[in-house]
Amino acid sequence: MLNIKPKNVCMFDQLSLGEVMLRLDPSEGRIRTARNFRAWEGGGEYNVARGLRKCFKLQTAVVTAFADNDIGFLIEDLILQGGVDTRFIKWVEYDGIGRAARNGLNFTERGYGVRGAVGISDRANTAVANLKSGDIDWQHIFGECGVRWFHTGGIFAALSESSAQVALDAVKCAKKHGTIVSYDLNYRPSLWGHIGGKKKAQEVNKEIAKYIDVMLGNEEDFTACLGLETGSGDLSCLDINGYKNMLHAAHTAYPNFKVIATTLREVSTATINDWSAICYADGEIYHGMEFKALEILDRVGGGDSFASGLIYGLMQQKDYQTALNYGVCHGALAMTTAGDTSMASLKEVEALMRGVGARVQR
Repeated sequence: MLNIKPKNVCMFDQLSLGEVMLRLDPSEGRIRTARNFRAWEGGGEYNVARGLRKCFKLQTAVVTAFADNDIGFLIEDLILQGGVDTRFIKWVEYDGIGRAARNGLNFTERGYGVRGAVGISDRANTAVANLKSGDIDWQHIFGECGVRWFHTGGIFAALSESSAQVALDAVKCAKKHGTIVSYDLNYRPSLWGHIGGKKKAQEVNKEIAKYIDVMLGNEEDFTACLGLETGSGDLSCLDINGYKNMLHAAHTAYPNFKVIATTLREVSTATINDWSAICYADGEIYHGMEFKALEILDRVGGGDSFASGLIYGLMQQKDYQTALNYGVCHGALAMTTAGDTSMASLKEVEALMRGVGARVQR
């Protein structure tokens, strides 16, 4: 099992580094015809901290940056409602129009049936993308405050040349102080396209990967970000043996990966998916619980909720199979509610793990 620092020597159980955007959701409608939007907060790395705090009751914090205007204050307020500590947020002076720094917006429609989900990000030149090496005192965070588990990922690393270096600084310092480090590759072609594409993604992620204990990603992530071969010409058609080969290839290339996990999703429609996950640990492959024809309200953030459930199980020193099932069930429940973040409780996650069905609770 992972050698996780004891709780009594750390201020925080978990810390995430990443961008937090204001998500504007047209509910059942379309972005192009909306007259009203519901506001949520969300971001791949942050969602993990939020799930660990709200569902699993761990003490978590986020490192990010905002322009100091009312949009930034709204996102901060939403983060506070989720219970995530905000003391490490860097506030940047707002110049009135966002030329120097601004806050990111994410317009997301959920999709339904044959109409897939759509995400349109408005995040160029955000305060967090402008973070540079030296802006965050990692020695204070990891050496003085103490953090048991650190999480970041490929979305943050892709925001800018400087954000990639910030991520690298963070993982190096975390490892120096004995903090477990997890990373979600989360390849987004739209983020890497204008800064060097897959070649740049591999250059950045291969360097960061040297310091990672728990690596997360899907089949495209491992090939696009780490250049690993799966042995299949069609990534969308990998069978379970193909996934197993992919995980073995990742461990062979990076023996420092102690746990490697990927979700398994077969999309029938936007609202009906098969859902599961597998992971590699200690030379063994573990296959998580399977949900056939899972009904989905909002798929965005399902992978992040999987990550937070898996991390919770590993932090509780559960066996790998149990930890994986925490991830699968938390992800499944998170996709039954709106927004990027989970509304599930630990009691509900563990009930689903025991096979409790969807009968009315009275």
